[in-house]
Amino acid sequence: MTQKPAPDNGLYFVPLGGTGEIGMNLYLYGLDGAWLMVDFGISFGDETTPGVEILLPDPAFIENRREDLLGLVLTHGHEDHFGAIQYLWPRLKCPIYATPFTAAFLRLKLSEAAFADRVKIVEVPLSGRIELGPFQVEFVSMTHSIPEPNALVIRSRLGALVHSGDWKLDPQPLLGPETDSETLRSLGSDGVLALICDSTNALEPGHSGSESEVRDTMKTLIAGQPNRVVVTCFSTNVARLNGIAEAADANGRSCALIGRSLWRVHEAARQTGYLRAPKPFLTEDEAAGLPRDKVVMVCTGSQGEPRSALSRIAQDDHPRISLDTGDTVVFSAREIPGNEKAIGRVQNALWRRGITVITANDARPEGPIHVSGHPARDELITLYQWLRPAIAVPIHGEPRHLRAQAALARDLQVPEVVVPEDGSLVRLAPGRPEIVDHVPVGRLARDGKRLIKLDGAALKSRNRMVQNGAAVVTLILDADDRLAVQPQVSLMGLEDADLLVETQEQVAEEVRAAVESLSRSRRGDDDAVRETARVSVRRSLKAWSGKRPLTEVHLVRL
Repeated sequence: MTQKPAPDNGLYFVPLGGTGEIGMNLYLYGLDGAWLMVDFGISFGDETTPGVEILLPDPAFIENRREDLLGLVLTHGHEDHFGAIQYLWPRLKCPIYATPFTAAFLRLKLSEAAFADRVKIVEVPLSGRIELGPFQVEFVSMTHSIPEPNALVIRSRLGALVHSGDWKLDPQPLLGPETDSETLRSLGSDGVLALICDSTNALEPGHSGSESEVRDTMKTLIAGQPNRVVVTCFSTNVARLNGIAEAADANGRSCALIGRSLWRVHEAARQTGYLRAPKPFLTEDEAAGLPRDKVVMVCTGSQGEPRSALSRIAQDDHPRISLDTGDTVVFSAREIPGNEKAIGRVQNALWRRGITVITANDARPEGPIHVSGHPARDELITLYQWLRPAIAVPIHGEPRHLRAQAALARDLQVPEVVVPEDGSLVRLAPGRPEIVDHVPVGRLARDGKRLIKLDGAALKSRNRMVQNGAAVVTLILDADDRLAVQPQVSLMGLEDADLLVETQEQVAEEVRAAVESLSRSRRGDDDAVRETARVSVRRSLKAWSGKRPLTEVHLVRL
């Protein structure tokens, strides 16, 4: 891939994250040597990334073209769409464009970053427009599970693109306007070159449902609980927070927020006028002193995050909040793929203590306790009928989701369908759309205070240690290239404490024999000695335990 788009100066789309996966959204649009970036999100680690909680798309491709980057436009304020900014903005140093709630939330997120005062955040009003190089970008109000979700109309001399962002069609949203269907229909009449669209629920039939249904369900559900009620949901779902507060108030209960991220969202919602709870939310200290039948607590931790408020409460390890037998915890959120085990651990810890657990998978006579923020198939059909695009480009989903939306688009007689993956260089115009090249893509991991490559040596070694344990051998050779003392062997993750010393001594004896069997010339070769010791350790432990540990050999010559 050259430093500029191809010589024909075509209109290009390049996903660097979020296509073939859920999370880490990062999208680029290129024209006439200029690049527009849409969203910059994160994802979360799992059992394959020990010690790592946050994953990020590697922006190296656009970082190398930073002088041609016009800006970063945010569709909304979810972590998977803007969470990477606080870690990687210094690599890009571009202005950021967002509507008021997203801008306020971003400023709060960046408040602890050393570079916060250098980030230029441009607030764009709802339904606003901006001009960036060869692009004119219009924000179109949608509905989702956070205030101010936007689709973007990206106009250029080669046609109008619609980047959907995350969206749904909620006929009764509790916050903000309904989806701007009038503008979307008008776009369809004027002509849409391509729809680049959310695929998350492309396999789900019907309609995603409304937040007003969840609020009404919560009123009935809380009325049937005699003791303390905890509801866990995504902290950014301000409509859900307001609905839970309304349900609590309808049952004579106060509502409290438990968890730092909830209070951060609370502050952004307060600043932008989206906080509409009937009464002020209580702190955890205030909630702790109320009778069990007089409080509803909203907690972080719907995805089983180990350091979240709910995880600590489930382990009876929270400094202020505790639950007792007969209390109820409501999981008002869907399981993000990959989080099932972590969520199950939290739920089982609650069940063991006699606490009732209600999940979104349970059939409830009251109604739904969660509705998705993403469009099911009927909603996708409606959007395609409004926009009538010439090209469909599915994004934001795993391969099965992308293929499902592609099949739906073909059924709806969309003339051209392109299914990209991360790194695809898609030429949308002129001519027939196609993937013409692939650009480098990668993943970064937030490892403690540093960023490392996901496929780098550090995590590969760590995974090997997790799977097979580790061994460290220290050899001391004298001036005659003979062992001055018995080799010292340390084993980690391979033996219980009561047998550890004996096993280490046995392995050390085999290493001694292997090294002493080398010729004098071979013992004078550091690499030969290290490799002999390493092979001896791995052979010995393979025969004994079936494991091949990560082995490090320290060689000292006197």
